[in-house]
Amino acid sequence: MTYLVTGGAGFIGSHLVERLLQEGFEVVCLDSFDGSYDPALKRENIRSALDNPNFSLLEADLRQGFLLEGLFSKFDIDTVIHLAARTGESCSLKDPVGYGEVNVNGTAQLLECCRKFGVKNFVFASSAPVYGEGPKLPFAEDAESGAPLSPYAATKLAGEFLCQTYRRLCGMSVTCLRLFTVYGPRQRPNQAIRSFAEKMFKGEEITIFGDGRSSRDYVYIDDVIEGIISVLEKRFPFEVINLGSGRPVQISEVVSTLERKTGLKAKVEYLPPQPVEMEAILADISKAERLLDYKPGVSFEEGVTRFVKWLRERQEPSALRVVAEEKKLSI
Repeated sequence: MTYLVTGGAGFIGSHLVERLLQEGFEVVCLDSFDGSYDPALKRENIRSALDNPNFSLLEADLRQGFLLEGLFSKFDIDTVIHLAARTGESCSLKDPVGYGEVNVNGTAQLLECCRKFGVKNFVFASSAPVYGEGPKLPFAEDAESGAPLSPYAATKLAGEFLCQTYRRLCGMSVTCLRLFTVYGPRQRPNQAIRSFAEKMFKGEEITIFGDGRSSRDYVYIDDVIEGIISVLEKRFPFEVINLGSGRPVQISEVVSTLERKTGLKAKVEYLPPQPVEMEAILADISKAERLLDYKPGVSFEEGVTRFVKWLRERQEPSALRVVAEEKKLSI
């Protein structure tokens, strides 16, 4: 069986690629290696996969329909896991057209190829911000969504509607996974936990928008991968499913946990809240528990411990140099 993983060199994608290869499947990775963050980090993510004979890499943009068709012509793809997207609510304000082109038009191009080539199963990575500010906590999949607060959230909701449309058009199995705040090794440098930790190692100030009481549903990468694998095994006609932890964590708790795990004191600058950021995000995971036997097993405390260990292995030499230089300057 051959899986196509779009965004397969990214944070979530590279972990999924590794897992599928470990289970003996053929995996095709499509990634544009765009400049949203250092492409070298993405290449590092898939370094071990490149040596696997069951792994193929296509460096291309989703909007390049002729390249997509060439890929589907070459490989007998059974299942597509569509993770590729431009991400970030605040960033989407700066380039809403670009977000629409990649997240909506790119998804439409991909779904059309799936229709033409008879793909049997499609898994779409949606996102918690599609809920907007309307529903009560925790967010349940059947809740009536409020208006999306950012172009990014709007593009993800549009992607879900496209998936539902193509499900009707060609009958393939479709699952939209609403991912909450996924964290862990390899997460993007601009995500809060990694950004905060790296700045703490360097002795730099971190920025918190609001008073620190805003909360997110942080879910560890291993638990998300287990959820995706379960979806691949079960194949639903059409479902929308939350993947989160079911536990709220305030941003102040994120900082205090990082302080405990790193042994460093954070320097914090507080700024006014951002209008595109939701105040509280929390997943109702009862549907995932029922349909997927989903049981997130990594607590936030343990997840941050694992993440800091990984980051130390990458960052500690340079961080120690910074500390040494500061001490030398202070003498």
